[in-house]
Amino acid sequence: MSASSIFSGLSAFPLTPASADGIVDTEAFARMLDRLVEAGVDSIGVLGSTGTYAYLDRNERSRALAAAVETVAGRVPLIAGIGAMRTSWVLELARDAERKGVDGLLLAPVSYTPLTQDEVFAHFEAVSTACGLPISIYNNPATTHFTFSPELIARLSRLANIASIKMPLPANGDFEGEIGALRSACRSGMGVGYSGDWGAAPALLAGADAWYSVVAGLLPAPALRLTRAAMAGDEDGARAADAAFQPMWSLFRTHGSLRVMYMIADQLGLRPGGPPLPIQPLSGAVGTAVEETLRSLGETVTAGS
Repeated sequence: MSASSIFSGLSAFPLTPASADGIVDTEAFARMLDRLVEAGVDSIGVLGSTGTYAYLDRNERSRALAAAVETVAGRVPLIAGIGAMRTSWVLELARDAERKGVDGLLLAPVSYTPLTQDEVFAHFEAVSTACGLPISIYNNPATTHFTFSPELIARLSRLANIASIKMPLPANGDFEGEIGALRSACRSGMGVGYSGDWGAAPALLAGADAWYSVVAGLLPAPALRLTRAAMAGDEDGARAADAAFQPMWSLFRTHGSLRVMYMIADQLGLRPGGPPLPIQPLSGAVGTAVEETLRSLGETVTAGS
């Protein structure tokens, strides 16, 4: 399986169902993953930000990954998040993921003390030489408080096994300009994808390789409609699919996508558990708006209604 095929198209990022004590519900997790495979997503990203990797201990991350591989392996490419505070911990997570049989890795530079550009380069260099799996750089300054400079991204693209980058939405909205600049500076074949679901349509229409999607982790069908239209150059179809999602994007921006995803999963009857404390579940008043949005997207609400 080529790195370009792993980090392209619609990559769906599901929740990791767990108890209040952080014990992963592997049965509920497998059910979520099965839905994504059956829907036909291009890849699945487990233990990303939506998968609450930062709130799970080492053993539970390993249990979740084992359940994901058992459910998904050979059916659709599986990407595992391996972000952690220490480089040594990341190396352990990377090797464990490779042993278990995942197809690719997603690495964010998690930190407490602010990191320098050279420190992050050394961090990625260590991981890129420690295993043979393709790696996507996770550029998520909203959570890591680290911003990759264009020069650092170009340097990293030349390391062994660095295959793609998962970008935040550009502040100026110039997807085409940013994608062009990245492709010009990076080694040939380096994939460029975006997170930030409300920017998916313009990003894909501008030529991004992938949409790393929060909402697709629970609502793969409408997310696939948007992805397929945009990647085929069908601007009207992509804009129409994006318009259908606008109430959801508004909820994401107002309440935070993670909190909304827990409410969606609950209303779909997928047993997500509650968000990891200290994150609080949303109030019932928001539930009505979530339910209305789900029904408008053609989803069947089976719980919480």
